[in-house]
Amino acid sequence: QVQLVESGGGLVQAGGSLRLSCAASARTFSYYAMGWFRQAPGKEREFVAGISRGGGGTDYTNSVKGRFTISRDNAKNTLYLQMNSLKPEDTAVYYCAATVFGVVTARVNDYAYWGQGTQVTVSS
Repeated sequence: QVQLVESGGGLVQAGGSLRLSCAASARTFSYYAMGWFRQAPGKEREFVAGISRGGGGTDYTNSVKGRFTISRDNAKNTLYLQMNSLKPEDTAVYYCAATVFGVVTARVNDYAYWGQGTQVTVSS
């Protein structure tokens, strides 16, 4: 089992940047593929980005490609999401999640462990 704690959210103007972090409790962090999801008010939770166990494989939803970068440091048990050129439509609660699948998956139901979320608000 792994516990996840996100940090780094906040209020930023359009065009700005934020870096989200997700600290994992498990010493077996490198066993899990990881993902970032987001949920805006009144909308379903959606996949943002994912990364494989070793970090060699990544995937992004089309709306963030070229603006967001997912990475991980297995030595520090930490997942990151660098968000640049932020837009008001990126406003949401962002969650990190862990899956026992070793490869990247965009399906919410494939992830067994979730953090509590961190709010990102982008003003126009």
